[in-house]
Amino acid sequence: MAKIDLDSLSIEELAALRDSAADKLMEKVAARRAELEAELEKLSQYDRPAKKSQVATAPVVKTRKGQENKTDEPSEPNAKAA
Repeated sequence: MAKIDLDSLSIEELAALRDSAADKLMEKVAARRAELEAELEKLSQYDRPAKKSQVATAPVVKTRKGQENKTDEPSEPNAKAA
């Protein structure tokens, strides 16, 4: 790539260079994104069974005997003793 003397360019030429660089960068980003999405699609075929098993059931929380109703009531220590 040829070196460009930025100090010798006019404002219009610098703006055009900036626009050209931005356009080229966007092209490269779009191409890379397409590559990554294709790779992700290939890899996702291996991940699908694992996702189904995680979503299928939620864990069951067991409560101890005597604590069943304590979680729903506000805690008032020694309210019945007084």
